[in-house]
Amino acid sequence: MIIILFCRRIFVSCVIICGQTCKHVFLRLVEPEKDPDFWKEWAQRTLKNALTLQDLNKNVAKNIILFLGDGMGVPTVTAARILKGQMSGQSGEETQLEMDKFPYIALSKTYNTNAQVPDSAGTATAYLCGVKANEGTVGVSAAAVRSQCNTTQGNEVTSILKWAKDAGKSVGIVTTTRVNHATPSAAYAHCVDRDWYSDGDMPTEALQSGCKDIARQLFENIPDIDVIMGGGRRNMYPRNTPDVEYPGDKKHNGTRKDGRNLVGEWIDRVKDKVKHETRGKQGTSFHLFIYNRNKETDLSLTEMVDVAIKILRKNERGFYLLVEGGRIDHGHHEGKAKQALHEAVEMDRAITRAGLLTSIYDTLTVVTADHSHVFSFGGYTPRGNSIFGLAPTVSDIDQKPFTSILYGNGPGFKMVNSTRENVSTVDYEQNNYQAQSAVPLRMETHGGEDVAIFSKGPMAHLLHGVQEQHYIPHVMAYAACIGQNKDHCRTNSGSPSLSHISPMLALLLAVKWLLC
Repeated sequence: MIIILFCRRIFVSCVIICGQTCKHVFLRLVEPEKDPDFWKEWAQRTLKNALTLQDLNKNVAKNIILFLGDGMGVPTVTAARILKGQMSGQSGEETQLEMDKFPYIALSKTYNTNAQVPDSAGTATAYLCGVKANEGTVGVSAAAVRSQCNTTQGNEVTSILKWAKDAGKSVGIVTTTRVNHATPSAAYAHCVDRDWYSDGDMPTEALQSGCKDIARQLFENIPDIDVIMGGGRRNMYPRNTPDVEYPGDKKHNGTRKDGRNLVGEWIDRVKDKVKHETRGKQGTSFHLFIYNRNKETDLSLTEMVDVAIKILRKNERGFYLLVEGGRIDHGHHEGKAKQALHEAVEMDRAITRAGLLTSIYDTLTVVTADHSHVFSFGGYTPRGNSIFGLAPTVSDIDQKPFTSILYGNGPGFKMVNSTRENVSTVDYEQNNYQAQSAVPLRMETHGGEDVAIFSKGPMAHLLHGVQEQHYIPHVMAYAACIGQNKDHCRTNSGSPSLSHISPMLALLLAVKWLLC
């Protein structure tokens, strides 16, 4: 078992890209696109590829990877695609994200049992535990009520990470947020309040009733998780314990009231069996910058995924890996679209890396989101327009320009002299610019529309159409012959059985995927 714990805070930074050069890119593109044969040949290539999907991959999935883009709604996917292309000097619209190449796509309905527009805790319980739940709760059924400790017992539900571990697979969690944040916590914890990070965050009544904080559950519920990468260090140390990286900054001190050093306890328990690391590359903590991170000391999400898979794949029985691009959500909440989209592009890089380290022959990879945001882009922008740029015309109401990217609500609502701010007077492409919003809020909200599910590998075709979000882990478990559905995976001798596929065909499938 290897565990890696990082810092208590995560940062995001972005880069200004694609000024006037985008116009030149567009001019280079436009000539071949005027020829109808350009589009017809493109369509024929796509059609030929689609016809190969008639041969369904029904192998048993040795490995399962779930990439979760927190807050990565469909508009975010589209805008990230354009950004990815523009970062490499292209127009952007014609670019393919790695997830775009996945052969199967579905839509996921994201509502919680008590919420039309969901939160990340109830959704995490759905796509990890296979059960719809109330907002704000993790790893418990809808019978559990948020913040009511006495509704926990008897309503616990287990996750696909637990099902995989029980089947003998290695398991891991990689996130750019805290490891006890909503998404990762549903993989191991049973808690009626997502904000109970440490016992210092819990009411006395809940502690007296026997409820455990999420950080404690990380170490106690599934004590042999093989890889854990993320933030949240301060929730694992006693209150007022100076942080190892920022000893002079009290706001980073430990928060635990019970006096326990969870990391120290874990190291003592397993020191003779495992390797551990509590900080980053050169002894500093993982800050997980996207653009301005220190590349000598701070791992990117792609690098973390690389390390995790290389560790987990040593198990001949395979692995389950949960990867969260959590800062997409944080960027949107702050109205900082540039941060959110760069995070999405970084997650796509991590998906690419995972694909190079695994095979579609025996690895089911699923990319989805927990929910969307009230993020949009429009305004009849021309081809190749910077995704962070202005719409080509001004408003016909107030005669002021506006950016293509807008939020339905959030901190970007600004009035100057009782009228809408003139965005041409500010640097709307700078890294921390908060895009204009229609309704003023300190934090922008989630959106309620369906999100996409991209899938490839064994049984990926089962993720099709419009599905309930809790369906996702059941498909993944079915593909891997773990959890509830196993009968289809057994031969008369009781050993797992793969659908017949020749080694040569498997090789051709892998080569085809790499070339597409």
